[in-house]
Amino acid sequence: MKAEQDGDLLEEDSPQENGVQTNPYSSISPPGSPVAQDEPFSTYFEDKVAIPENVSQVFSFRKLWAFTGPGFLMSIAYLDPGNIESDLQSGAKAGFKLLWVLLGATIIGLLLQRLAARLGVVTGMHLAEVCNRQYPTVPRVILWLMVELAIIGSDMQEVIGCAIAFNLLSVGRIPLWAGVLITITDTFVFLFLDKYGLRKLEAFFGFLITVMALSFGYEYVLVSPDQGELLKGMFVPYCAGCGPVQLEQAVGIVGAVIMPHNIYLHSALVKSRDIDRKNKKEVKEANKYYFIESSVALFISFLINVFVVAVFAQAFYGKTNIEMNKECNETGSPHSDLFPLNNGTLEVDIYKGGVVLGCVFGPAALYIWAIGILAAGQSSTMTGTYSGQFVMEGFLNLRWSRFARVLLTRSIAIIPTLLVAVFQDVQHLTGMNDFLNVLQSMQLPFALIPILTFTSLTSIMNDFANGMVWKISGGVVILLVCAINMYFVVVYVTALNSVLLYVFAALLSVAYLCFVCYLAWHCLVALGVSCLDFGSRMQLSHQTDGYLMSDMDTDSLFER
Repeated sequence: MKAEQDGDLLEEDSPQENGVQTNPYSSISPPGSPVAQDEPFSTYFEDKVAIPENVSQVFSFRKLWAFTGPGFLMSIAYLDPGNIESDLQSGAKAGFKLLWVLLGATIIGLLLQRLAARLGVVTGMHLAEVCNRQYPTVPRVILWLMVELAIIGSDMQEVIGCAIAFNLLSVGRIPLWAGVLITITDTFVFLFLDKYGLRKLEAFFGFLITVMALSFGYEYVLVSPDQGELLKGMFVPYCAGCGPVQLEQAVGIVGAVIMPHNIYLHSALVKSRDIDRKNKKEVKEANKYYFIESSVALFISFLINVFVVAVFAQAFYGKTNIEMNKECNETGSPHSDLFPLNNGTLEVDIYKGGVVLGCVFGPAALYIWAIGILAAGQSSTMTGTYSGQFVMEGFLNLRWSRFARVLLTRSIAIIPTLLVAVFQDVQHLTGMNDFLNVLQSMQLPFALIPILTFTSLTSIMNDFANGMVWKISGGVVILLVCAINMYFVVVYVTALNSVLLYVFAALLSVAYLCFVCYLAWHCLVALGVSCLDFGSRMQLSHQTDGYLMSDMDTDSLFER
């Protein structure tokens, strides 16, 4: 059968089975653990969702409902406490002027999530598993460590966000460290909800997203932002009167929205549907419905982010510390000391954001804000834990029991988070949040470059490999995102004003850039720049995209 091509299909590499085009990668399954397991290995995917058959329509809501779930779990990373803090700071520092940046970053995020979902659907393996089988041992280990750093940084923001919410809801009675312990404990409980069925777990995440929408939507209605200014800021890509502060905030928005571990997460979550990967029609259909579902999920997450930006743009843009101190004193708030008696521009974070809402709009606004932050933190902590499991299992080929995997994944982030909670004041966490944003920005190439590399190889993706348009646009987008985030890192480092730190950052940058160039080299070869294929252990013959496939089985089975 003549296959319709999404990319540069090489028909001689695409065996047929009963007249149906098959994926040469589909017959390769993850290698078993070298150590026998006494307890059956269980994963998020053991309860796969069946897809309705005999539906002849071009579009079916029944099928869309069957595919609904992974995209919404993925979208939670766009609503984590780090994103909420970026939103409120954007509103307070730039008003409505940077909403177009948020819209653009969300669209770019959707395109990158599309690549992640297609990899999981077509190959039946998620990004960490594919990396494990394609890269040599040393780069593979370095890649795993970098992704783990990104997950730890994100997890710290999420757990601290929950702890701040508990502190606000308890009027300061629950200290930060106690909130961290509560969050870690209830995360364990919620993560075992999938034992009662995958759809019930997905429904629980849907409930948390609904809580966020209602909480931040309430604040939006309460404040009643100027709709004209909102639409202008969203669709006019211009920032009148903006300076370095607003530029840094715009860069921070992109860094907060596009998160490296989310690419790994989404490529794994799509494996939860029962799809016959030998049937090209089913794979194509799955890609279509997953893209629709992801678009709807990210549209909802975008609206929630807009709610937060608009609230702080309308109510607090241009406000000074002394003005806020006066308003808090007039309402009898015990938090007026958070705002010094000077004419400096008001600076807010998740904690101060709740306080200023309480000062201006009453205690109900503060408590509803805290409920929204709690839902954001709890849901993103759970998906972050799933990301950690998928990454660790994929890169290290772990086949542990469910409890052991959850325990190890949570333990990696618990120690630094508890140290921060014990030694940091809840009122002074902005510096730590900036550092964690920089840490995650530095890890972006380690998700974006591999996903473009592997989705561009027809030997892996077969008919569904990226075409020339996707290769070029994907490369440009990834280059742009990485450049923006590197600017954010440079701005942060230059503000440290320490010669010793400058020297350390310079040495670290050399090693970092060498590894990024290594990944970029393989990516360019995969994109068809065959003149760069020199000295590689994976020599090209006549087919550019075959260079990673030669050791698909032997590398994973015998190299360790």
